[in-house]
Amino acid sequence: MEMFQEPPKMKDPGAPTVIIVGAGLAGLTLAILFEKAKIEYLIFEKASEVKPLGSTIALGPNVMPLFTQLGLFDDFLAISRPVNHITIHKEKENMRPIGKVDIEEHIEKSGYSSRVCSRPKLYDLLLSRIPPSKVHFGKRVLSIVHGDDHGALIRTADGKSYEADILVGADGAYSAVRQSLYEQLKKDKILPRSDQAKMEVNHMTLVGLTGPMDPEKYPALKEAEATSFSRADWVIGHGPYTWRYYSLPDNCIGWGFGTQLLNEDLSKENDTFRATEWGPESAHALCKEIRDYKIPIGGTIGDLIDNTPKDYISKVMLEEKLFETWYHGRTVLIGDACHKIMPYVGQGAVNAMEDAVILANALYEVTSATSKNIKNAFKEYRQLRYPHAAEQFQKSKLFTMLMVGQTWYEDLLRRVVLGYASDFFQRRNYAKTLNYRPQATFLPLVPDRGTIPILPQKPSVRYAAEQAALAKQAESSLLAHVETVVDTPVASGSGVEQAKENKDQEASVLSSTPTSIVV
Repeated sequence: MEMFQEPPKMKDPGAPTVIIVGAGLAGLTLAILFEKAKIEYLIFEKASEVKPLGSTIALGPNVMPLFTQLGLFDDFLAISRPVNHITIHKEKENMRPIGKVDIEEHIEKSGYSSRVCSRPKLYDLLLSRIPPSKVHFGKRVLSIVHGDDHGALIRTADGKSYEADILVGADGAYSAVRQSLYEQLKKDKILPRSDQAKMEVNHMTLVGLTGPMDPEKYPALKEAEATSFSRADWVIGHGPYTWRYYSLPDNCIGWGFGTQLLNEDLSKENDTFRATEWGPESAHALCKEIRDYKIPIGGTIGDLIDNTPKDYISKVMLEEKLFETWYHGRTVLIGDACHKIMPYVGQGAVNAMEDAVILANALYEVTSATSKNIKNAFKEYRQLRYPHAAEQFQKSKLFTMLMVGQTWYEDLLRRVVLGYASDFFQRRNYAKTLNYRPQATFLPLVPDRGTIPILPQKPSVRYAAEQAALAKQAESSLLAHVETVVDTPVASGSGVEQAKENKDQEASVLSSTPTSIVV
């Protein structure tokens, strides 16, 4: 058995070591935070290589302060585009706009814009911040011992075993870590009944990412390039179909075509595929069926498909579920592994990253990896995150109904919310969503921006103590320097007087220097 022990020494001898299963957006964000916090970790990912799966991903202002702290913000700006609104069209009404989702006020309210980028580029950006030696691809986890007093252990398909103080399941909606943990809890008869129910699968979407499109053929792209804003359109089609797209840097387009209802046969057919979450399986046949659907910028979905490399087209089964059990023993879940949110509201990746920062904050305070300390950290993490995840889960359900619902009632509600009462509903949403912008409490905090204040965040006791110690050390060094200056022999009386004057001035500076920092 291989004991997880990285070469660099831990900041504190008793600090926990961590195994992260899953190198998705949640796992990579957590790893970057661990790098900053000097928490030892390793990532194990079942995929043998990074594949360019997925299409466009949206990130709201909620994670922008965190990106600033982690040194990701400027690089993220370079690969993304701001979005100020999404126009909703009705196919049956000759693509006439029937409303819009206005997010331009995000800048004023939070100090940051909502932005879209290609999923592969965001993935590459996060991965670039992690030492290659800490990410192990092609490591499929076969069995798990979740542990209590003696740490957690995983066994991989290549016959090796790894042990650490903590196991993090960041392996997606069909998390092997969650399934293994829940199986154990079910045997012990302590798993809530709601967690034993299957996830609801009632949507399917085909997503793709084009190469550069011809702006002369699609003038809307030229306009987007000139303004630097993304052109975002959503079409309510006939039957259960909807399609959408966002313009990205370099005249690329991220697109998606979805259906609301899945019949029983189609659901069964895709049981195996759903476990992979992303992939090109059966995408080709669907591409043929949807080629002739028109898009508001001119042309058809077929034009987008023809400009999309086959490896960049994925068929995805969409599910949603908010799990109650987020941790037990020395195992904890983050991201889709504990809350699977529909992608239409753009909160899946955001919530995964918010999980990562709150969990990292809690684990940073653990300097002795006892079961009690770890349990308390996990408990705090869930208490702080669950209410926000639950709120976003419900908002996602409502937004999904508005954007893809096909009944007369849903159509009427969509026109009211996105048309006549758009400002009221959207500003109400701003006030309840944009104030949640968590940061790493073990790093210098980014000043608040915008007109909506950030919700208070529990400060790090350990970080405050470290900063106080650094201030005291600086004070001692300055005093020693002053004494050296005063005690140094000088040739003239005027020099002695000058030295004394310097001492008085530096003493005055010391009297105004804080000896501790309150975060």
